[in-house]
Formats: sequence, structure tokens, C-alpha cells
Amino acid sequence: MKVLLLSRYPRLGASSRLRSYQYLPGLAGNGIEVTVSPLFSEAYLEDFYASGRKRPAALFSAYWARLKQLFKAREFDLLWVEKELFPWMPASVEQLLKRLGFQLLVDYDDAIFHRYDQSGSALVRILLGKKIDRVMASATLVTAGNDYLAKRAEAAGAPRVMRLPTVLDVARYQPKTVSEHSPFTIGWIGSPTTAGYLDLLREPLCSVAEKYPVRLMVVGARIEPIAALPVACVDWSEAREAELIQQFDVGVMPLADQLWEKGKCGYKLIQYMACALPVIASPIGVNREIVEHGVDGYLAEDAAAWESALIQLIESTPLRQEMGRIGRAKVEQHYSLAVMTARLVSAIRQSASS
Repeated sequence: MKVLLLSRYPRLGASSRLRSYQYLPGLAGNGIEVTVSPLFSEAYLEDFYASGRKRPAALFSAYWARLKQLFKAREFDLLWVEKELFPWMPASVEQLLKRLGFQLLVDYDDAIFHRYDQSGSALVRILLGKKIDRVMASATLVTAGNDYLAKRAEAAGAPRVMRLPTVLDVARYQPKTVSEHSPFTIGWIGSPTTAGYLDLLREPLCSVAEKYPVRLMVVGARIEPIAALPVACVDWSEAREAELIQQFDVGVMPLADQLWEKGKCGYKLIQYMACALPVIASPIGVNREIVEHGVDGYLAEDAAAWESALIQLIESTPLRQEMGRIGRAKVEQHYSLAVMTARLVSAIRQSASS
């Protein structure tokens, strides 16, 4: 079986790496040959992270290359699309492919539809507000990273919807050995585009830092200094991410209570738990499903709750150890790459033969 993967980014892009690339060895082992065709190049992504700008010439080149790739689509049994084929353009190509009889598997790991239907531009809302719904309806199968995304696909009329959480290769993440040491490390992993959520923790972090020897370790981004709190910012690398997380004593995932955040898939929580760390998260979207409050971590809805949760974990090594053990077991059972690969293989075969 031959599949054309129309991802958004090369391996450097987290969403593409986690939602498709990490499955490729397992798919190949099951007789599914995948040709990878990302929309944007690694150079484009590096430039975007560095400058925050999307250069028109690079966009045109990327769109033209994708259009040419689609003329070869007849060579494949299935087209595997990450979110949409052409961002900020109508769903015309996806709809045409459906009418021509192509089988599309479309994957979502965030609420990308809100970029359009909640846009500040009335023109974007009018022209593209229903774009992702039309893409979903054109798919043979939609895979969704959480219930919020799956329900949107079902409401849009997608023929089949499968919940496929963002998972990891458990073998790459070794449980941290819990010990008493100083300073206590509060850890976060992410990217420059999501580091702003840490602003939600400035008040509780400063308060805790006045009472205990703590530090904040930020992997994958740079942030402004936080008064009275030592902050270590470390570059992300795929090879070292598990090793870096093992330096944390607790992993945190603050989120704003907005529509976009409801579509997030909580991957950093799964990473923390895989390293047998307790977690603290905002009770938004899928975080409520991943974290069992008081069992493998805490759900903190305001500054006082964040401070209280941090203090409980700082003061009790046995609590951190027990929560970490339970979280690790949860990841092994529900968020393992091996388990989800079998589900994806079955879904791809069914979709290609539809």
C-alpha cells in the first residue's frame, strides 16, 4: 500500500513530527509505504521561529510545490493530510479530490478552524469560516487528537472520525529517580509560540520563590526574567528532550481559558508523566482527561491553586514519587506509540479500501 503524507512541516515541526513522522517506522513494518511531502521546508520553519515572519516568496514557492505534488496523487492509495492542503485558501482542492474519488485521511491536533471562524477579519470569517468543516466533510477519515476536535469533525459531517491522542515512544523516556535536592526545579517544555502561557504563572511562581529554593527551567523558548525566581532557558533538541525533562521535579502546563486552547492535545503533560513526574495543569480541554486531580497531578484554575499545588509537591518527596509512578503507568497504557500504531495501521487500511 502506498500513502502520500502531505504534512505541514518537516521533522523540526512538533505537530508533524508527533502526529505523523513518528509513526512511519511502524507503518513501514506493516507494509505501508509512505512518501513524505511537507508543505514548508526546514529553512522556512527556522526562519519563522527566528523572525516571526512569513515571507510571501517562500509561501508562494511552497504552495506551488504542493500543487505540483498533487498531480502525482494517482500514484497513491491514500492521501494523508495534516489539517489542510493550503492554509488561508478555500477548501476547493480537498473538495475536488473527493469528487475525483481520492481517499483522504485528514488529521487534527489543534483547533485550527478557530483561526478562521474566530478571526478578527470579517472577510476571513465570511470566506473561510467554514473552510475546515468542508475539509473534514471531504475526508474519508478524520483523526482527532481530542474530543473537542472530534466533535467538530462529527458536526461537520465527516463520514468517519477516530480519536487518536498524541502519543510518544515510551522507551525513549526513562522514569526520573526522585530525590530531595535544592533548588526544586519547576519545568516547562514548548516552543517560542507557546511560551506566553508562562506569564499566567508569574504571580504564583514569585510567591513560591519567596518561601522555597526553586527555579524555573524552560526548554525550547526564551522568556522575560521573573523577579526573585532563577530561570534557566535551554534550547530544545529531539535527541535531548527526554534527558532535559528528567531534570524537572514537576512539569507544568498553564493555558488560557479560550477556544483555541480547547483544541490542544496535552503532549507536554504526557512527556512529563512518561518521565514519572507529577504534573500541574490548567483545567482546560484535554488536560482534564489526562490529569486525574490529586492522583497523578493537580488541576489548578487560579494563582492560589497553582501556589498550593506547587507547595504540596515541594514539601513531599513521597507524594511526587507516587504521583509520578501513577502517571508513568497511565502513559504506558493509554499514550504509547506502539498501541496507537496498531490503531492507525487499521484505520489507514480501511480508509484506502473505502
